[in-house]
Amino acid sequence: MSEIEQFEQRIAAAMERIGHAVDRLSEQATAPPPEPEADPEELAALRTQLEEERVANAQLEARVQAIRERQETRVAALQAQAEDQSAALARLDAELQRLRRVNQQLRENNVALRRANEQGVGEPELIDASMQAELEALRAARDAEAAEVGAILAVLGPLAEQALAEPPAASDETTEQEAG
Repeated sequence: MSEIEQFEQRIAAAMERIGHAVDRLSEQATAPPPEPEADPEELAALRTQLEEERVANAQLEARVQAIRERQETRVAALQAQAEDQSAALARLDAELQRLRRVNQQLRENNVALRRANEQGVGEPELIDASMQAELEALRAARDAEAAEVGAILAVLGPLAEQALAEPPAASDETTEQEAG
């Protein structure tokens, strides 16, 4: 039986060692991990780099915002310009349609006037209608030309404004000074 008692003592001693090991592990697990020792100079350099990156990031964000605002302004201006040009073209188209209708009326009146003259019958109503149609044709032609000028100005106006707003190109004197 002494062997059994030895085994029991050994098992008890092993259990006690296991218990102590478990206690130490649980203490280590609950204790905060030790902070690694950092070089104060390296830490200061890293903080400086981090701050520089934050400043650079803030500058980039400001630039992106400014670019976005300029782009939105430019898009709005282009949309307004396109709407103006579309309106000018619509006016031109309406005036050209009117001119076509009036010219057709003038041709019809002239045909009727020629027929009346061929028959030897001078009808003052036809002459008056013909002259009225001719006057209306002249007015329609003038309005169509004005609408055409308006359409051209709608296209060229913004281009001229843009050309005047842009800084002039470098002159020959400036390039000669840089070369010399």
